[in-house]
Amino acid sequence: MFTIAIPSTKTIRASAAIAALAFLSACASQIDAGVAQSAEAPGFWWGLWHGFIFPWAWIGSLFSEQIAVYAVPNTGGWYDFGFFIGITVLGGGSFFGSRSRSGR
Repeated sequence: MFTIAIPSTKTIRASAAIAALAFLSACASQIDAGVAQSAEAPGFWWGLWHGFIFPWAWIGSLFSEQIAVYAVPNTGGWYDFGFFIGITVLGGGSFFGSRSRSGR
């Protein structure tokens, strides 16, 4: 006889979270006014820098309307990629979120 494996609750929850994330990401779009093709528009390197200084820029933006945490208009995908790398790698997002660190 064949047995059918029933997925665990953890697997069902993870699948539901991934499905919800995929569903919500389908709603995301970037307006054309936010993407600039000019040479002066911030690109990957500015995105990397803005991602790195995000925590301090966010605190500053609470006290001043002159400080923004994200440059608009920018070059689009490359700026976003640099911003993401800056937040997760340079900003400590991937290090501080990990459970296992060497030396413990």
